[in-house]
Amino acid sequence: MSGYTAQVMRHLVDPVGAGPLDAADAVGESGAVACGDQVRIQLSIRGRRVTAARFLAFGCPAATAAASLACERLSGATLDEGLSLSATDLDRGLGGLGAARRHGADLVADAVARAFEGWFSARLGDAGIPLRRDRIAVAMSGGVDSAVAALLLRDAGWDVVGVTMRLWHDPAAAAAERSCCSPETMRMARETSHALGIPHVAIDAADAFRQGVVDGFIEGYAKGLTPNPCVVCNGSVRFRLLAQAAALVGARGLATGHYARVVRTGGTATIAAARDAAKDQSYMLAMLPPAVVARLQFPLGDLTKTEVRERARCASLVAAEAVESQEVCFVGQGGYVPFLERNAGLADRPGDIVDADGVPVGRHHGYWRFTVGQRKGIGVAGPEPLYVLGTDAAANRVTVGPRTALASRRVELVDVVCHAPLDPGHAFELRVRYRGRPLAGRSLTPTDDASAVIELDDATDGVAPGQTAVVYQDGRVIAAGTIATSHSPHEVSCGLV
Repeated sequence: MSGYTAQVMRHLVDPVGAGPLDAADAVGESGAVACGDQVRIQLSIRGRRVTAARFLAFGCPAATAAASLACERLSGATLDEGLSLSATDLDRGLGGLGAARRHGADLVADAVARAFEGWFSARLGDAGIPLRRDRIAVAMSGGVDSAVAALLLRDAGWDVVGVTMRLWHDPAAAAAERSCCSPETMRMARETSHALGIPHVAIDAADAFRQGVVDGFIEGYAKGLTPNPCVVCNGSVRFRLLAQAAALVGARGLATGHYARVVRTGGTATIAAARDAAKDQSYMLAMLPPAVVARLQFPLGDLTKTEVRERARCASLVAAEAVESQEVCFVGQGGYVPFLERNAGLADRPGDIVDADGVPVGRHHGYWRFTVGQRKGIGVAGPEPLYVLGTDAAANRVTVGPRTALASRRVELVDVVCHAPLDPGHAFELRVRYRGRPLAGRSLTPTDDASAVIELDDATDGVAPGQTAVVYQDGRVIAAGTIATSHSPHEVSCGLV
């Protein structure tokens, strides 16, 4: 075995932890026998420490040596030490494998990470809010924003732990399209965390994401609505799982790389718009439970995207030049229409396109291919540009008309989340789209069942039922809700005024 270092030879001659581990608490695998290399790591965990580590390896000597070294370092290690073990650590510990053999260390590091991922994922929800106020869990996506958020918090003196969630992807979509949950994304998030010197844990959130976000997205479109999956994900899935993962690693604080701010006044924490208006993501965070907002930090809230990339370059982070992720992470190439037709049983279904009086003016191939306010792709010519005014799922009908017919000064909301009282002495604004212009509000009337009716001074140019509407006052998120198709006003208070 010429070319191998003395450290490699030591682990090949007398491997540490070779063989199976009976009743292992955590098991992680990486590679495949068909490809020539496969590593399985098995761990016994008691409390906050790894009490035993063993491995099985098939393939090249580099993978065997790396697995032996990993088991040597993991046996007796704390969970933080285990979550900090990187491929670079293994490579250096073996005296440098070289470019041709580095894959052995990469395989083992991945297997170790998967073992911890399974162990932590099985325990989500088992712990309460930790008391360690100096430790913070940062959601790591593999991109530049979360990388710099972790960097800034680490440099500010926080005890940082990186958390990455493995989300559901469409099995029919090409692997290259799976931006949020691809193996490459998970690897980059882990390597970025380790480069920053912080532990990293992955959480399997695929089932929760599918049930809490994807299923609702499909059901919404099937009903003729236009759901906003990113807002739903943040409000009911992503941050809930982040909080549960944080509890398992002892972190009281939560942070992400979103462009937003948290304003704390009088013991109340509210989401507020970021300094960089072009990147502001406060709209996407508006449905977060107030209890989660109270624990949040947004380190990028006062930075521009250009400043964030420059900080990443100065720190030599691998994510410095990472491309922007797509808005809806799970739909794959071609957008939501082919995704729905693959996953919702929606097939080519011809129907009428009608004007506001119900007179047929054209044909379509499925109501789900249209959303309120849409102009392009309608396929009907007229004396003036036509816009989608509404869709009727039951009748498979699409209504179109001039832009003026979209105008509305009344928005009805359901499932309202209240963050702070609305000050009647100050103006407020409403946004009905992520990148939509702010609309001047006239009045906000809370109603029963966490619903509200908002009257506007500025007319909207198309309110899509199912989308999110967010109320802002002085740059802060006051409340948010889902745009409804109908509303029955009954005067009650839900804390908005």
